[in-house]
Amino acid sequence: MPLPVPLPPNHSTISRIAIVGYDGFQLLDVTGPAEVFAKANDFMPDLAATPLRYEIIVASPAGGTITSSSGLSLAGTLPLEALGPDIDTLLISGGPEGPVRRAAEGTALLPWLAAHAPGIRRVASICTGAFLLGASGLLDGRRATTHWSSTRLLETLLPRTEVVPDAIFVGDGHIFTSAGVTAGIDLALAFVEYDCGPQVALRTARELVLYLRRVGGQSQFSSSLAAQTSAGDGLQSLVTWIAGNPEADLSVAVLADRAIMSERTFARTFRLETGMTPARYVELVRLDRAKQLLESTRWPLARIAERAGLGSATTLSRAFRKHLGTTPEGYRERFRIKGSRR
Repeated sequence: MPLPVPLPPNHSTISRIAIVGYDGFQLLDVTGPAEVFAKANDFMPDLAATPLRYEIIVASPAGGTITSSSGLSLAGTLPLEALGPDIDTLLISGGPEGPVRRAAEGTALLPWLAAHAPGIRRVASICTGAFLLGASGLLDGRRATTHWSSTRLLETLLPRTEVVPDAIFVGDGHIFTSAGVTAGIDLALAFVEYDCGPQVALRTARELVLYLRRVGGQSQFSSSLAAQTSAGDGLQSLVTWIAGNPEADLSVAVLADRAIMSERTFARTFRLETGMTPARYVELVRLDRAKQLLESTRWPLARIAERAGLGSATTLSRAFRKHLGTTPEGYRERFRIKGSRR
């Protein structure tokens, strides 16, 4: 996947990667990308398109030992003020709401980001680290994403940012944001592919037992399930019923009648509570059911389309291309559960 921000002509053969944590950070946000870059070094001499070696630095606002949200600690982190001007890529880890807020309000991280990020070739956040980039002003006027459960909050707090709720990662200029936890690994692999070529990235992914690229079907979270999570008490039973009956008549008129509302009130209330229109929710529910059947059965596409409420194989294929960027056959080949005989 081509990414912006090319290596400058006089770029050093050493690429310094700084990964920033803080007390309460998500451990995998730091160790996941670190392992990708470290493993890529093993394949660099023979396979790299451009001679390069990653030097990985773990930093924190004050340096020293930081404790993760799981209770495990990292010792010997470098203080931010000790990072030199030769940082090539900066990654900001995420964490639970409390630690992220404390990192924003109680440390020198935000002023440091605002002062230094413009001069760094690539700046990226992992998971809720997007809130730290946003609080420092780096996401103003840009597209961004974060953990699925926090996208609506990010959208509320950053009205000048276009939040992409279902992306694994988003790049806008030299600023990158990634989704929940393991999406930082996907982003690190994309950086390796761009810097060093597809062969290094592929070998790295194979060694770590990862997909080089997740297809659209492996987006960060089921949007339909996210809607079920956010629906209020008045609509909770209805959205759950829709999810269990994708093949039923799910027109707005029918759904409004089940909710005992006028169509206009129903449509407005549904969007307010779930963040999407009834039609989009129905489409995503049907897509989720089709994905489930492709993974677990050998049924022909026409039968899957019927059981998922999509009507025909043509409509099924159109929905997969629109939302997932792949075909039903391609999705099945990648994700079908081995041994399924249905």
